Amino acid sequence: MIRVLVVDDEALVRSGLRMILETAGDIVVAGEARDGAEAVGAVTRLAPHVVLMDVRMPGVDGLAAAARIQAAPDAPRIVMLTTFDLDEYVHEALRLGAVGFLLKDTPPRDLIAAVRTVAAGQAMLSPSVTKRLISAFVDRAPSRAERARARLAALTGREEDVIRAVARGLSNAEIARELRLSEATVKAHLSRVLAKLGLANRVQAAILVHDADL
Repeated sequence: MIRVLVVDDEALVRSGLRMILETAGDIVVAGEARDGAEAVGAVTRLAPHVVLMDVRMPGVDGLAAAARIQAAPDAPRIVMLTTFDLDEYVHEALRLGAVGFLLKDTPPRDLIAAVRTVAAGQAMLSPSVTKRLISAFVDRAPSRAERARARLAALTGREEDVIRAVARGLSNAEIARELRLSEATVKAHLSRVLAKLGLANRVQAAILVHDADL
């Protein structure tokens, strides 16, 4: 079973998410929290696999909570919830290690699929909404772009092909088909890319490519 912690300051939102998730059969809502402070304690107490967390909450917001949660060993995978598809706080949360975000009006089927995807170790990198958010809020100052390009210069040509495809929102299977490689080879390239660049996941890799303005 996939254990999920739902964090939102609105009780109706928490109840709605719980009802949707628990129809899946393989997902259980291990607990709820009303703000970031409660979320940090609940993660320690309940050991969820996935945290669905609102960005904007009174007191300790989702951004601050994400930073605290990610600092702990064996941290769960964090997906930010937002009412807006262009939210600067979400972009910062991705930089802190969150693996993606969902709009609160995401259809139930897509919400369930997203939780399964994240629990399986994949980042939520939608070619539409997530890519638009990253593009909108990355600071493209020349110094940032130059630093990003310098980091990417450490990659081989094939590794750069892979990370560019990741930034476009392609899955490993789609990258394999496009580059005419096996999926295992793509995974190996991606693992080396993340290790070389000191990145935690695909979302951070995509942000680096966008920082480089490639």
